Amino acid sequence: MKRSTNRILTTHAGSLARPKDLLEMMDAKLCGKPYDHAAYAKRIRGAVADMVRKQVECDVDIVTDGEQSKPSFNAYLVERLTGFEPAASSEERIAARMRTDEARAFPEYYEKYFAEHMCGVGPNLPVTCTGPITYKGQELVRTDIENLKAALDGLRPEEVFMPAIAPGFWSNKYYRSDEEFQYALAEALRIEYLAIVDAGFLLQIDDPSLTRLYRTEPSLSVAERVRDAEIYIEALNHALRGIAPEKIRYHTCYGINEGPRIFDIGLKDIVGLLLKVNSEAISFEAANARHEHEWRLWEDIKLPAGKILIPGVITHCSNIVEHPELIAERIGRYAKLVGRENVIGGSDCGFSSQATFNPEIHPTVVWAKFKAMAEGAKIATKQLWS
Repeated sequence: MKRSTNRILTTHAGSLARPKDLLEMMDAKLCGKPYDHAAYAKRIRGAVADMVRKQVECDVDIVTDGEQSKPSFNAYLVERLTGFEPAASSEERIAARMRTDEARAFPEYYEKYFAEHMCGVGPNLPVTCTGPITYKGQELVRTDIENLKAALDGLRPEEVFMPAIAPGFWSNKYYRSDEEFQYALAEALRIEYLAIVDAGFLLQIDDPSLTRLYRTEPSLSVAERVRDAEIYIEALNHALRGIAPEKIRYHTCYGINEGPRIFDIGLKDIVGLLLKVNSEAISFEAANARHEHEWRLWEDIKLPAGKILIPGVITHCSNIVEHPELIAERIGRYAKLVGRENVIGGSDCGFSSQATFNPEIHPTVVWAKFKAMAEGAKIATKQLWS
């Protein structure tokens, strides 16, 4: 994994909005309607090429496929793993989301928000484990790899990464314990992890589950919740065993985009767990108003040797395009605390974590944010290397 040795490098968390015609074909597929298989495959390949080219044009250094082939994390599991099946109806899914602390505190807001932004394509139902987990996504990940390699033809980004889901916080009705479930899931996903690394790409572990797992069962003591979270990290590291840390970047987030977010767990409560992940780089939210202040944690926390921070310097929570001077300031805060070579500018989270006709951030705004990030990195480079 390249470091910011001569200048501040830039990247992002991965997901980007899918084009409308691809969404229409994806929706037909997920709903069991007739669709042209060859045309669908060709459109995904074309969308990946467009996404990679646009990232390079925006001077993003470390690029990816924009997860154009993936409808959602739920569909991802059903497509690539055995043992999972839909657990509820769309109405029950929305009802379950409304039972969170955040939604109970702001019901009027979230009823409107979920109706507008979180339905996505297809049913996108919650999934539960009802049988033994094995990996069946070999052809799918092979196609993803081939599409990304084809998209890179004639382009020369600094590096390329591909996201894959972490062993996650899904319902288990088959395995005797959550620990057994996590290790079975980790072992299956390991096959995808190895395929990505063997293809020559950096592996990004996408993990929206850690922050939720840490908050599971409010009746438990903090110590008990920490123990459960540590078991989860151990299972993830089991999946990553034998893969060089410098081939891995770990991204965590809070599972929601634009919203009040007053129940987000603080970085101070999970940073110790993040540093235990067998990855060289850690990507985390740092630009939105709920987490920007957390850069000060690194005044007291010593970054372990070999680690790289990818703080969000642009956010997925607002259509306001950050000013390059502010982005440079955000980069500089981290660089002065942990060393400029250990900082890569990133985004808080993905800009379309599920395929939807109505993403929170308009796709045209995303490219403007990327250009601002690149400009901010140039400003920071001049300041830090002068």
